[in-house]
Amino acid sequence: MFCTITWKTVAYAVPVSDFCSPLTVTADTTKPLLKNDSVANLVFNLTDTTKKPGVDSSVFTEKVDTFTLKISKDTLTAPLKYEAADSAVILVGEKKVLLYGKTKTQYQDIELTAPQVEVDQKTQIVTAVNAKDSTGAVIETPHFKSGESEFTSDTIRYNFKSQIGLTKNTYTQQGEFLVIGEVAKKVNETTTFIKRARFTTCLLDEPHFDFVTPKMKVINQKLAVSGPAHLEFEGVPIPIYLPFGIYPLSQGRHSGFIPPQFANNEQFGLGLEGVGYYKVLSNYWDVRVMGNIYSYGGWSVNVNPTYRKRYRYSGAFSINMQTTKINFKGDPDFLKNRTFNINWNHSVDGKSRPGTSFSASVNAGSTKYNQLTPNNVQLNFQNQLGSSIAYSKSWIGKPYNLTLSANHNQNNVTRLINVSLPDAGFTVNTLYPFQSKNAVGTPKWYEKLGIGYNGNFRNQISFYDTAFDLKRLIDTLQWGAQHSIPITLALPPILNGAVIVSPSVSYSQVWIAQKFRRKWNTATQKVDTTITKGFFTDHQATFSLSFNTAVFGTYQFKKSRIVALRHVIRPSFSLNYKPDLSKSHFYTDTVAAGITSRFSEFEGALYQGYGEGRTGGIGFQVDNNLEMKWRSKKDTGENAIKKVRLIDGYGFSTGYNFLADSLKLSIISLYLRATLFDKIQINAQSALDPYQTDQYGRDIDKYAWEGGKFKLGRLTYGSISMSTSFQSKPKDQKKDELRKKEAEERLNDPNLIGDQRRLLEYMQQNPADFVDFNIPWQISFGYSISFTNRLQPDLISYKKDFTSGLNFTVSFNLSPELNFSTNGNFDFDTKKLQTFQMSINREMHCWQLSINVTPIGLYRSFSFTISPKSSVLQDLRINRSRYFTNF
Repeated sequence: MFCTITWKTVAYAVPVSDFCSPLTVTADTTKPLLKNDSVANLVFNLTDTTKKPGVDSSVFTEKVDTFTLKISKDTLTAPLKYEAADSAVILVGEKKVLLYGKTKTQYQDIELTAPQVEVDQKTQIVTAVNAKDSTGAVIETPHFKSGESEFTSDTIRYNFKSQIGLTKNTYTQQGEFLVIGEVAKKVNETTTFIKRARFTTCLLDEPHFDFVTPKMKVINQKLAVSGPAHLEFEGVPIPIYLPFGIYPLSQGRHSGFIPPQFANNEQFGLGLEGVGYYKVLSNYWDVRVMGNIYSYGGWSVNVNPTYRKRYRYSGAFSINMQTTKINFKGDPDFLKNRTFNINWNHSVDGKSRPGTSFSASVNAGSTKYNQLTPNNVQLNFQNQLGSSIAYSKSWIGKPYNLTLSANHNQNNVTRLINVSLPDAGFTVNTLYPFQSKNAVGTPKWYEKLGIGYNGNFRNQISFYDTAFDLKRLIDTLQWGAQHSIPITLALPPILNGAVIVSPSVSYSQVWIAQKFRRKWNTATQKVDTTITKGFFTDHQATFSLSFNTAVFGTYQFKKSRIVALRHVIRPSFSLNYKPDLSKSHFYTDTVAAGITSRFSEFEGALYQGYGEGRTGGIGFQVDNNLEMKWRSKKDTGENAIKKVRLIDGYGFSTGYNFLADSLKLSIISLYLRATLFDKIQINAQSALDPYQTDQYGRDIDKYAWEGGKFKLGRLTYGSISMSTSFQSKPKDQKKDELRKKEAEERLNDPNLIGDQRRLLEYMQQNPADFVDFNIPWQISFGYSISFTNRLQPDLISYKKDFTSGLNFTVSFNLSPELNFSTNGNFDFDTKKLQTFQMSINREMHCWQLSINVTPIGLYRSFSFTISPKSSVLQDLRINRSRYFTNF
């Protein structure tokens, strides 16, 4: 016989003879206690302890929250804890607990939530089942969590004591894999056996694709092993079977093979690309070795070690070697070449060693390497390479700074390579020798007198990679040094603070290792050159006094949405003097029959010396900006007043040398910077020569506006560049903000600096992988035009060179899942598209499709790729690519 104790909607069934009569509520502990601990101990958590149940039944006004059931004669190491939202029945005689509603059962680190749960205290087995509606559809399923193991099933039977369980229709996620099992048996905390398993990276209840196998063993977050497996799309099996499968589930780095992909290249033939192996060497080092091999006999190898130590340093090497064979031997266009390229990036966390830093950015190799690298249009057109390895040291509490560096640059067109090793720089920050150590009151003017030092030392060798010879290399060795001692004085402003006065004195000296002289050869009617090695010096001293101020002008508007215009003028005027200390290093010689010119004997040196002639004159510069305030219709009050910059800066600068024999007026430099509507960036620069020229284009001492026709000057250089970008609002603002935040964190993470170059190269080669379907459309373009007067090789005449080009990028969604994008560069000089690429990308939830076409240029290509989005299946791709050349 049972009696029922009802507490709101929760009913408890207990034997009458044992438990109903002695039931009491203890006011001081707020816990009603069922006595006779040899059988059971039932503890309630109440919020109202003033009501006492009767002998047969009693109704409590508070809802039950939690209770604990303890069996004192059992072997449980910890009590089971239950929660029930709707109802619970405790069958003490059978030692069972029945829970209904949103239940939760906990034991140590195990947690089970389910709509219906039965707990058998005798066997320690918990049974959880799903809940269905009146039509038989499942509306809620049990969820099991134990340590790193977590899954959802229709039915769960689990033994808390042995930790063995049996489940049906189970869903569990292991890393990026979703594993679905018809029947699963959990044999211990980490291992599960599954009958008829499906696994996929498509995280849907009904995945778009999956791999199906009759049996599988899963070790949580480590490994999964399956029997024969085949692929299914939308439930349709693909009749291609694998005899077995091993699937790594561990997170982070682990060693393994990198599968290749098939390629067809007009230059290199058929081939396999990207075959390799990734090896984790230690917690700090890993290495990736990859290679390509082609039917014409060409091959390439890439060795890519990376290293990082958190909060200390990180970096990466990339060593590339390739043997290129284009066409077959005997073919008129047959080419065989061996090239190499080395990259090294290293960065140090600035907090690891304050005051000391070391960095490296190396990109060096054969001058033909970029041109002969397949499948990389951007790299094929990269003709400039450069490297820098730098160490710097600053002494805490001292004004000294030391920098040591090694630098390299090469031109792949001329094949000239310059290597500077070492470069040293030493600076002393400005010292104030007359400044009092215990300053009191206003400092004296002489206490602001400061002196500093800047010194640089440099070595350089130059060679052509086609004519490398040790003796010639030594002949090209140059060295030099430059010293500068600036003296400054900060004077108090004058005219009530409106004008700032800044005097300065500077002395500079350069050390030069060679002289370079031209001599007209009357016999050959050409210029001969001679180089004299030795130790030479040149000096320069400058004195200046500058005056700077700012003038503000505002115009107020009435009855207009434009509130005001503000114009700021910042004029700068200076007096300067420089004695002629370099006159002895200049000479006059014939450059053509009957034509002479002045030259410096230090021309071509690392530090080329200083200009000849005395300077005593003035310098003048005017900088302006223009701002506007306007009233917006969308806001009211102070928020309605908006401030915009119409022109960020525009102005000019020039100078006049009173002591010069001729050509006293300096070149007039003009500039403009503006951002229109916060969208269009404009930059313009130009140079006006105020003098007329002779028949060869050389300046003569006659102003441009003389001779009857007024002309301010002659344009010798000019450039204008404009760029802008427009895009629609993102469909999901939160998703867009998250993407930007992740990108910023990736760029600012010091541990990923070594990876950014490789990521950029991958983005350039695989733009389809980075299409943002959250932005319906994007348009950006930039236009630039420039010209300059270039001295011809005859050293007499000048030629005006023009360059202009337009680059553009367009991307828009044809549908929510289909995107079309294109980019290119148009050269107005040749009136041709230099580069042009277009792609179509299809978003397919867990898969992506891309078609990329490069129809013009030296390197043309076509590729079709369909692949899963998941990184663990990135090599499971279908790719068809063709490459063609036009040279």
